[in-house]
Amino acid sequence: MANHKSSLKRIRQEEKRRLHNRYYAKTMRNAVRKLRATTEKTAAAAMLPGVTKLLDKLAKKHIIHRNKANNLKSKLALHINKLA
Repeated sequence: MANHKSSLKRIRQEEKRRLHNRYYAKTMRNAVRKLRATTEKTAAAAMLPGVTKLLDKLAKKHIIHRNKANNLKSKLALHINKLA
């Protein structure tokens, strides 16, 4: 167990941040999963800007790496272009 007040506070802050990051990472994964499961091109194209915005926000706040966000956006765009 921590001995200093500052380290106890740091533990509390890290736990809050961990839960916050976990929530948004899970939300992102669900959004990507939902977009990939969509088989209709118009519906998928309508969903893409919202998912892209979410990925960019998470990358900006360092919840996910910016290269991961770019890779996901690229793969989702390819997925939508392949739909008939």
